[in-house]
Amino acid sequence: MKRTIAVFVILLLQGFCVVSYAWKGRTVEDFDFGWKFRLGDVAKAQEVSFSDAGWRDIQLPHDFSIEQEVKDDKRLGANGFFPGGIGWYRKTFTAPKSYAGKRVFVCFDGVYHRSDVWINGHHLGFRPYGYVSFEYDLTPYLIAGGDNVIAVRADHSNASSSRWYSGSGIYRHVRLRIVDPVHVDLWGTYITTPAISPSEGIVEIETTVRNDDQTTKQVKLLTEIFTANGTKVGSATHTLSVEAGHTGTFRQHITVKQPVLWDVDSPVLYTAVTKVRSGAYTDEVSTGFGFRTLEWDARKGFFLNGRNMKLKGVNLHHDGGLVVGAAVPERIWEMRLKGLKEIGCNFIRTSHNPPAPELLDLCDRMGFLVLDEAFDKWKGGYYAEYYDAWWEADLQSMLQRDRNHPSIILWSAGNEVQEQGKPEGAERLGKMVDFIHRYEPTRKVTAGLHPHESNHNTYGFADSLDIVGHNYNEPFYEADKAKYPGRILLGTENYLYYRGLPGNDMHFESQCHSWMDVVEHDWVVGWTLWPGIDYIGETTRFNLKGWPTGIMDASGREKTIAGLYRTFWKDTPQLGVAVLDDALDIDPGPLNWSSPKMIAHWNFPERENQLVRVHTFSNCDSVALWVNQRYMGKRAVADFPNHTVEWNVPYAKGTLKAAGYIDGKEAVTSELQTAGSPVDIAMQSLFPDVNADGRDVAIVEVLLKDQDGRFVQHDDRKITFTVEGDATLVGIENGDLRMKEPLYTGSLSTYFGRCIVIVRAGKKAGEIVLSATGEGLNPSAVSIHANDAK
Repeated sequence: MKRTIAVFVILLLQGFCVVSYAWKGRTVEDFDFGWKFRLGDVAKAQEVSFSDAGWRDIQLPHDFSIEQEVKDDKRLGANGFFPGGIGWYRKTFTAPKSYAGKRVFVCFDGVYHRSDVWINGHHLGFRPYGYVSFEYDLTPYLIAGGDNVIAVRADHSNASSSRWYSGSGIYRHVRLRIVDPVHVDLWGTYITTPAISPSEGIVEIETTVRNDDQTTKQVKLLTEIFTANGTKVGSATHTLSVEAGHTGTFRQHITVKQPVLWDVDSPVLYTAVTKVRSGAYTDEVSTGFGFRTLEWDARKGFFLNGRNMKLKGVNLHHDGGLVVGAAVPERIWEMRLKGLKEIGCNFIRTSHNPPAPELLDLCDRMGFLVLDEAFDKWKGGYYAEYYDAWWEADLQSMLQRDRNHPSIILWSAGNEVQEQGKPEGAERLGKMVDFIHRYEPTRKVTAGLHPHESNHNTYGFADSLDIVGHNYNEPFYEADKAKYPGRILLGTENYLYYRGLPGNDMHFESQCHSWMDVVEHDWVVGWTLWPGIDYIGETTRFNLKGWPTGIMDASGREKTIAGLYRTFWKDTPQLGVAVLDDALDIDPGPLNWSSPKMIAHWNFPERENQLVRVHTFSNCDSVALWVNQRYMGKRAVADFPNHTVEWNVPYAKGTLKAAGYIDGKEAVTSELQTAGSPVDIAMQSLFPDVNADGRDVAIVEVLLKDQDGRFVQHDDRKITFTVEGDATLVGIENGDLRMKEPLYTGSLSTYFGRCIVIVRAGKKAGEIVLSATGEGLNPSAVSIHANDAK
């Protein structure tokens, strides 16, 4: 049974877990349910005697911006025109008598922002930065065996505060941590693997144990390492005297025979189970980790486990679309990461702040490499008034919380800071890099440099970085490398379709894609698309609520342009077919980040017997094309830039077919067929089942189909959804950031024939049925099984 628990915990404890569980001496309780919320400032709402009877019942995570009506106010453009404000949260809970003699902490994964927290009227603290995890000790004021009131005030009255959609309120998970006085401290386990060979792996474990008792304690620490199937492969025991009110640091060395490496293609995880004993067992903690080696070479680039590879990356903001905002269910991240993996992505930059812990857990399990970023601006944005007092604490929170994730290969100190061309900027960066190296020396440090030819070199800003991260700076790679041959370069932000030129413009002359700079230079270790997935905010047009130029939209739909990235990032034969049409109902977004409007369907009746533009994306040697049975010819891919063969072909209803050839042999085919009018609603749950825990969500993909079962993208319809069973309809997301219709009515039009429906399970196991109807469409339903979560 203990082995089973160890395997289970690896999925939970890389960050904070999100379900209740208990060890000897330790309990972590879900604290997301049973909250009251009020929008607006309220006097004395932190007091125990305050009546919150009229407040709204809510469940965390909760984003109070996304549920407000948008306002046509240009000051809110960065937040997608969603207002901020001040929000109050209160929760009354009974602390059992068993809490007496324990230490009880409340743990927040993220509150946006300028949060104040009280317990039973006592102020616990203020935390201005909205993207870090933190906790407070409730023990001195907690009433064991009685009722307690916790109150949280989140002040986002300065919206927009970030340069993109931040959300507002307690938008990540909360839990209680109940421990004995002698316990492993918060994020107190630090695991490294300094030496790895096929025969053995060395595991160094540094564990910080806190003694909150009244007397000095002799503490015995046992750490055992388990494989994913629960087999114990190593252990170590140490004893240390820890004074009252202090911490003691245990350093253990364990050798694991024949370690299996964590890799992007085989993300194998191990679990370290740490047991604390002071007389009796007082604590037990499990920590996931992986064996893997990182190497950075100024000539040859990046190596994972001795294998040279390119970082095929995307930038990800932290919102989950117009339905959930910043309060993103884990299943949405899982859906998105699966889609990115399928395209060939292996690298995530968390732009521009520490992410939710569950995103990093997923990257560990799914095999993504991660650049974990601390800040956007330093003293040039909303953080300016807090930078001097808080940067060390906030940076330390990120490093200690996230340092055991094998997926993380780089730390970032910031992005596009205004100080990069000033002496004080280089000084600040130097201090931050030294701080990171002191707390977590096993990874390199980078930052996203603002596009500029040389100002990052003027006062030595870039010299402080281990890896120089360039935003849209491809035109200067070669000159920079020639002047500083020891540098290793990474594209931290790159355009979707065109390479830049000096002045931050697109390279229309050659139409060369910036991925080619990565392919042609070994010392450019990788490339990171801005953005990978469409996100809310950073917009100036009220009719557009976000940034629409990713390779996936907010609903998880892979866009046609993703076919190009498949040819860049995948080794197997790839072939994508795209029809270009300026009349398509697509918002191209900001010019520099845009691409030609394109779609993968063959329904253009208004163009009958007219020429249409077609692009075929392929990593094959050549591509042939047919319109119905009419042969359009074969063309060498090398004769065209960016793996993209361009065609002008006559439109005719039927089939557009392409074939890719390698060494003269057909390797892959792709075709588009003309679809009829939509008659059916095809629905499929993207996950086989859900947990009946009141938190898990089902994501149902909805497609319009014609009478022959073909996917219809040219004729969108409004669909109404209803839910039966113990579940709630969270919302409908079609991926169109222009938000043409209300989102919370149970009805929404498809966008290019598709949408997703998000359904939250209740706490009763059984069947959930999602039904759909639409004008001119046959009704449809899908059944989702909710498993008993106990």
